Amino acid sequence: MGAWKPGKGASVELLLWRWSTAVQITSDLMIAVFFVVLSRSVGRSELRPWVAAWLANLLALSVTIVFWLLQPQSAAAFTGITWAYIFTKTMFVALLIVGATGFVPEHSIRISDRLLLVGVAAFAVLGALASRSISWLGVIETIAIAIGLGGGAILLIARKPPAYDWLVAGFIARSALAVVEAGAYAAQLASADVAKSAPVASFLAAASSFDTGAEWMIALGCVLMLYRTIQRELTQSNSELRAAKDELQALLVRDLLTGVFNRRSLSTILRESQLSGATILFFDLNDFKSINDIHGHHVGDECLKRFARALQESFRSGDHVVRYAGDEFVVIANDIDPVETDARIQRVRAKLQPGPPEGPRIGFSVGRATLPVHGDPDAALRAADEAMYRDKAA
Repeated sequence: MGAWKPGKGASVELLLWRWSTAVQITSDLMIAVFFVVLSRSVGRSELRPWVAAWLANLLALSVTIVFWLLQPQSAAAFTGITWAYIFTKTMFVALLIVGATGFVPEHSIRISDRLLLVGVAAFAVLGALASRSISWLGVIETIAIAIGLGGGAILLIARKPPAYDWLVAGFIARSALAVVEAGAYAAQLASADVAKSAPVASFLAAASSFDTGAEWMIALGCVLMLYRTIQRELTQSNSELRAAKDELQALLVRDLLTGVFNRRSLSTILRESQLSGATILFFDLNDFKSINDIHGHHVGDECLKRFARALQESFRSGDHVVRYAGDEFVVIANDIDPVETDARIQRVRAKLQPGPPEGPRIGFSVGRATLPVHGDPDAALRAADEAMYRDKAA
């Protein structure tokens, strides 16, 4: 069924049929076992229809073997076995198409198991009733295979899932073989001379081996699509992990309230500034405790954010603004002269004047120190801190 069975005396065709059937049995069993093991190994849901498809194909082959062993004579037995073959073979084709599109979730064919079973079973009933002989069965099933896999190839080409080329090639090859097989069966039905023709008989006897080659292309196409899908997901996961790492890194070096660098990052910034030298400015808000006591901590937080924003907007993009502790901020500016430093400090004062309506006035004290090339960062920071306290006392 799906293969030609020679009559007595046709020794060459008989040997071809036995060889072709043995090849198909071995091949289908290997593919089915491979997909079962692969599915259990990788645990991917996309492989479920593929496992079911190759098991259905193995069942179809088993039905064929049972038929040729039993050689049923009654019409009821022939119809029942024919229905079983059409059902399992068509289910194989349908599950291949579902599995092929399943690697692209947004394009996958979503059909319930019950609807798929009912649809294929109904087609099998119609096919079994219409099959009055093996040739009729061959025409019906091979046309179904050609239409199903040909349509599947068109669907894959239109939707372009990852690494679909081999699978499309397998679908087209198996569909083309099915067209040729359908033509051979139809020729047998049309002419008794063709039915006895040695070339046609030999082709149908060996057809299963040709089908096996196309099925291996389909299996390879599935594996390549699975590999590319996993590779794409790993690449995406790696990108997401990198983004999460960058976000965590930003949280480690950034102050959550103001968005400027936090004290943890200060040592790294100072070490980098040693190479070229820098000016260190130490800022401290005046009477910040009074702002918290009178207006509340939420207003104090807004003052800190406003002050940090004024520092960022007043200094250069390459300068580093650091929240040192509480209401203390440090600015490390490389390659800046005292005149420009004074101008930028005045720009900070200008941005803070006047204050927001009904809000506190923000004043600050500032001290500066120079970090020479390969100088001591801690000493320069202490010097800037002491200068700030002198400015506050004044």
